Amino acid sequence: MFKSKFLTFTFLISAFLGFSQQPATSAEVIKEALVKKQKMKETSLVKNVPFKNIGPTVMSGRVVDVDVNPDKPSEFYVGYASGGVWYTTNNGTTFTPILDNSDTQNVGDIAIDWKNGTIWVGTGENNSSRSSYAGIGILKSSDNGKSWEHVGLEDSHHIGRILINPKNPDEVVIGATGHLYSPNEERGIYKTIDGGKTWNKTLFVDNMSGIIDVQHAPGNFKIMFASSWTRNRKAWNFTGNGNNSAIYKSTNGGDTWEKVSTKKSGFPTGEGVGRIGITIYDENTIYALHDSQFHRKEKSKKSESSGLTKANFKTMSVDAFMKLEDKKLNAYLKTNGFQEKYRASNVKQLVSSGSVKPIDLAHYLEDANALLFDTPVIGAEVYKSTDGGKTWKKTHDDYIDGLYYSYGYYFGEIRVDPQDKNGIYIMGVPILKSKDAGTTFTSISRENVHADHQALWVNPRKQGHLINGNDGGLNMSYDDGESWIKLNSPSVGQFYAINIDNEKPYNVYGGLQDNGVWVGANNAREDKSWHQQGQYPWETIMGGDGMQIQIDSRDANIVYTGFQFGNYFRINRETGDRKYIQPKHTLGETPYRFNWQTPILLSPHNQDILYLGGNKLMRSMNKGDDFEAISDDLTNGGKKGNVAYGTLTSISESPFKFGLIYTGSDDGVINVTKNAGGSWTTISNTLPKDLWVSRVIASQHKKERVYVTLNGYRWDNFKVYVYMSNDYGQTWKDISSNIPSSPVNVIKEDPLKENLLYLGTDNGAYVTFNMGESWEAFSNGLPNVAVHDMVIQPEAKDLLIGTHGRSIYKTNIEALQTIDVEKVTDDITFLDVESVKHSRSWGSAWSPWFDAFEPETTIKFYSKSSGNKTLKVLSEKGAELYSISAKVEKGFNYVDYKLEVTEKGKKALMKEDSSVHFKETGNKKYYLPKGVYTISIDNSKTTFEVK
Repeated sequence: MFKSKFLTFTFLISAFLGFSQQPATSAEVIKEALVKKQKMKETSLVKNVPFKNIGPTVMSGRVVDVDVNPDKPSEFYVGYASGGVWYTTNNGTTFTPILDNSDTQNVGDIAIDWKNGTIWVGTGENNSSRSSYAGIGILKSSDNGKSWEHVGLEDSHHIGRILINPKNPDEVVIGATGHLYSPNEERGIYKTIDGGKTWNKTLFVDNMSGIIDVQHAPGNFKIMFASSWTRNRKAWNFTGNGNNSAIYKSTNGGDTWEKVSTKKSGFPTGEGVGRIGITIYDENTIYALHDSQFHRKEKSKKSESSGLTKANFKTMSVDAFMKLEDKKLNAYLKTNGFQEKYRASNVKQLVSSGSVKPIDLAHYLEDANALLFDTPVIGAEVYKSTDGGKTWKKTHDDYIDGLYYSYGYYFGEIRVDPQDKNGIYIMGVPILKSKDAGTTFTSISRENVHADHQALWVNPRKQGHLINGNDGGLNMSYDDGESWIKLNSPSVGQFYAINIDNEKPYNVYGGLQDNGVWVGANNAREDKSWHQQGQYPWETIMGGDGMQIQIDSRDANIVYTGFQFGNYFRINRETGDRKYIQPKHTLGETPYRFNWQTPILLSPHNQDILYLGGNKLMRSMNKGDDFEAISDDLTNGGKKGNVAYGTLTSISESPFKFGLIYTGSDDGVINVTKNAGGSWTTISNTLPKDLWVSRVIASQHKKERVYVTLNGYRWDNFKVYVYMSNDYGQTWKDISSNIPSSPVNVIKEDPLKENLLYLGTDNGAYVTFNMGESWEAFSNGLPNVAVHDMVIQPEAKDLLIGTHGRSIYKTNIEALQTIDVEKVTDDITFLDVESVKHSRSWGSAWSPWFDAFEPETTIKFYSKSSGNKTLKVLSEKGAELYSISAKVEKGFNYVDYKLEVTEKGKKALMKEDSSVHFKETGNKKYYLPKGVYTISIDNSKTTFEVK
């Protein structure tokens, strides 16, 4: 009760200070949006526009759970944070996605009833990262994902764990962590005894504390342990600990619960208790992995170091500073990367004049994340109970450093070997194992295993057989982690940003969550042939969390990119040279704030000019070698917390005029300058407040036009915010129209057609043919996944979509650019069919053991109505050579034709032209000879040529 009142008071104070608490979107609104989108897909004019996934796959994405058939361990399921659920029957050689038919790809936990083949999916990732997407409750399938039934907990948002009673598959216990960015009631322990038809909440802690882990004793479903977790994320701060983080026990299968982590139990209690992971060996032996946020005890001060540290300057007086030896001060300045202009003599002059204080030499090295990294917390610690949870004892004497660093909330998984009560595994940045019940640990991370470990299956029947899920996908070991196999064939990359160049073939660049920046040809083969060749067709440019990419249009070898919080580089891919280019504030000035996804932009007017957004807009006139701030703070000024906030998130410069620049910030501020930063005007005062500006886009069709998308994800506000202005942002028009509720990440203008816009949300992609009066949903080949970025390759007429969970998709948009759906008059309107080059290899293969090569072309057309139609291929004299029955939909249609000719058509062609001959093919089919042919549907016709 007190906690709830305290949080309400906090929100009231925020509003008083000018920061409004956005309302979380209700489960009813989300449910309506999912139904609306499904109906949109069924009637969409672009429902048949085909999307192809082009990868990449090798770096994979974040795994949240692995569920393995204990009787046949070569069969298992893998859940990805925002990439769905994948299934293998061949020990991970290949995988099939099984969640694509559902309304979401966001997964928190999976559980399989192996006896009956029933799959349970708790949607909404069980982590609390910046892109841990909310789910829609519990999904259930009895046909391996062909269909999904929604069985409740719609407002839970994030699911921590699912337990199925091995003796009664209708009895299921769920741990729900609840909303990430707002308080809510649907969190805690839920239990069903009728397969999900009804649920009973058996444990509720408070509206900010959910259940992150639940486990039952092997062989006894009645004995359970659960951990509650108090956590509160905001755009500017994350708190992952609190008084109500604790361990609970049930002795009746989750019907009732008792808190066992009491003060007298030996387990930590109080405000510093963070995330807790649980594993159970038997009814008496339980291990817990705790992310302790209690501060470490200060060590006794040792003799003074010979070198200066940041801490020295935080309390140093001016007099003491002026007495420092120049050599000692210069060593500090050089070692810590101070700019060349800051050396002992001139820094002392600055301090002497009062323009700089000694403490500024400490602040110079800090950024908005200093609170996160400089807090001396205990971090990871393992506790063990040998009396069924009555008492707990820490298993080790020393700190477990180097496991969590500052991100303990991101991990928290622990496992015990079912065949060895002293064998445990703990997961963090590395993965560690202990064979002495947690007294000592060794790393089992290896050179082909990604960091950041999220899931682990330990074979209960074969010691040493492990399957590990991490931020870089999946690994398998048969020797207890001494060596690993990588199983990264699913296309589940979590892209933040993508871009393209103008090479032939053009390349696609992308920055991924925790997997760096990669580049590859758009037409690169995404198969296993690279195992034979020894070179994967995509290559890595940089590590870390990959961010935005800009490519010099004059020389595609010059690439600007980097990792989180504005750490950018200029890279020459040809020579391998790279230069760190993050702008640095002036000594004594407040440090710049850089967003997790710091925006960069090469000026369309001069590719030597680079813009980079902190809280101010920085401009370099010499490719990033030097920067100057061309604005004051373009945000609301930041907010105290452990996450950088009050930062720019989007930059756009008009192609019509140099210096006509727009910026958007994470706290809802949009500004424009028409004179290259000489003066700025805020243009967001009439728009909704305090929302993340996901895009501000200067139009390439009209100088005065600008588009804006706002995103309420960080308030659990899933409303759609899309606006257009035709007067530089003085007035705005809402063009969100019929888009179903889901936060908007990106909007893109078509380069050829003014009224054609593309848009991506946290749950899919859309297109409008009338500048936002109405929107159509893409769906063919594209699941309901978060779309973070879009880019168009103008020459190829390709639209590329960067998703946060399913890598990159590509489709050709020439038909959308060519056919004006607002003015179509004919029943059928064909797009020109490209000429096909004839080949003697059609219908043949180089070996009788391989499939014959079959040519193919795609016939594209727009239909004003739906119905069954017959597509006919005719000779120049009108003879029917081939026909295809097609189910034609209102809108764009795509019919594949393999250039075949029937026996009757063959004879007709030979009769028309005695010089035509058909050679015998390996597959016994006939193909079109060289010539001009007509394609007809009803009375509409088009022609194409086989050369």
